[in-house]
Amino acid sequence: MLLIPAIDIKAGRCVRLRQGRMEEETVFDDDPVAVAERWVEQGAERLHLVDLDGAVAGHPLNAGVV
Repeated sequence: MLLIPAIDIKAGRCVRLRQGRMEEETVFDDDPVAVAERWVEQGAERLHLVDLDGAVAGHPLNAGVV
């Protein structure tokens, strides 16, 4: 089985939305790159990165982080 960790990025930070609501977020980390590195150190072969701001805008907005 392949587990693929997901990192949701909003305003350059790692977040989780409550029931998909952009205005209801929990910030888990301010450094998505560090979070990705931790997943790789723990053996992740792939990562699923989501640019939440870009999904709403229709074009990438967190490309610098990704």
